[in-house]
Amino acid sequence: MATIADLQNSENFFLLAGPCVIEGEDMALRIAERVVKITDRLNIPYVFKGSYRKANRSRIDSFTGIGDEKALRILAKVKQTFGVPVVTDIHAAPEAEMAAEYVDILQIPAFLCRQTDLLVAAAKTGRIVNIKKGQFLSPGAMRFAADKVVEAGNPQVMLTERGTTFGYTDLIVDYRGIPEMQAFGHPVVLDVTHSLQQPNQTSGVTGGMPQLIETVAKAGVAVGVDGLFMETHENPAVAKSDGANMLSLDLLEGLLERLVRIRQAVR
Repeated sequence: MATIADLQNSENFFLLAGPCVIEGEDMALRIAERVVKITDRLNIPYVFKGSYRKANRSRIDSFTGIGDEKALRILAKVKQTFGVPVVTDIHAAPEAEMAAEYVDILQIPAFLCRQTDLLVAAAKTGRIVNIKKGQFLSPGAMRFAADKVVEAGNPQVMLTERGTTFGYTDLIVDYRGIPEMQAFGHPVVLDVTHSLQQPNQTSGVTGGMPQLIETVAKAGVAVGVDGLFMETHENPAVAKSDGANMLSLDLLEGLLERLVRIRQAVR
């Protein structure tokens, strides 16, 4: 299983990228294959991302997944096929042990980042635990979430900035929070695409501003973020979850090339 040291063995940022949710095996393998080729060429440590289930949806009729075990087996196949670590979200303490059988990193959704039983269950698996900062929390408050995992016996913690609630239907990234959270001694990831969500739309479907993905990513790399998180899809317009703020897969390579140049400049 991957460790945080494996992700930081390069002078580059590391990348967590993939579809919002696993829609099927062929789609997951195609996306992984393309991203692996790009990241190998650019020497970017890569983690394939895919949620096996979407538990937090605006409407009851929203797509939530193809079945937990089926999606987790697909994540395991991506790992085996391409030799890259994989990450997925968990939503309740009993899911931690189940998901840990298939993945390297357990991700704690932002709305659940204060749930002690969930954090402790994730810690006890020994997997890397990536905690997304709640939209309702200051960066400084994330020290306590990280401490719960560490005090449960697992030092393998990452923190992810994904924007702070601003008004009723928008988020804003405070880049001061990146070095503030890095001071806790854990790698900090910038979730570029979720930071551009526009939640709570009257349609019940989350909106987004994908035209600003490059802007947010460039700013994050410029201030020295350790990793980037970006959801990407072959055709975001038909994606079954979060298509409004995902990056088109065809745009990923050029964007990463530009981000690597910024990383080299700031180092």
